[in-house]
Amino acid sequence: MPTLPRRRLLIASAAAVAAPAWLSPALAQGKALRPTPSQTEGPFYPVTLPTDSDADLLRNGKAVYGKGQPTWVDGTVTDLSGVPVAGAVVEIWQCDHEGRYHHPGDGGRADPAFQGFGQVTVGRDGRYRFRTLKPVPYTGRTPHIHVKVRLDRQELLTTQLYVAGDPGNERDGLWRRMNEEARAAVTVPFTPGSDGLRATFPIAVQA
Repeated sequence: MPTLPRRRLLIASAAAVAAPAWLSPALAQGKALRPTPSQTEGPFYPVTLPTDSDADLLRNGKAVYGKGQPTWVDGTVTDLSGVPVAGAVVEIWQCDHEGRYHHPGDGGRADPAFQGFGQVTVGRDGRYRFRTLKPVPYTGRTPHIHVKVRLDRQELLTTQLYVAGDPGNERDGLWRRMNEEARAAVTVPFTPGSDGLRATFPIAVQA
């Protein structure tokens, strides 16, 4: 395991004693995690962040977005030893139910009720949670959600989250380009729940 600064070593020691197994599996098992694979940012990262950029993408200001399949996307952000990266900012962005982004490069035609972009700052437990919709395909791409992780001014990860079992995955050039292990790390099931679908996406970064 790479040498950690003293501060993170102290945090790791405390977490090993106090953190439950679901929060830091690497610490519980004495293993180092593999970093979540990176993917291209794509052409549609917002030119200007929207005024409403909270964790609920199904509400843009006062407008409520009622199309598509509502989905919770959640997980944790940890370093490679399983220690939560407190203060990390997780961003997601995606197209609306018709495959359109809030971006001038895509004609700016996305449904105005769909926020399209959200960000949250994780706490001491490293957890994040977004309310959004199940991603849909558009020309040339399988369904996906873009994900970025920052800490202070440092960008730790840019990747894409895919839907397990979607038939479009095998036809998607970016998904096919990854090896089996990398695909498994960024492809998760979207399972039904009482208030919509749920996708759990654990993120491990070098921090």
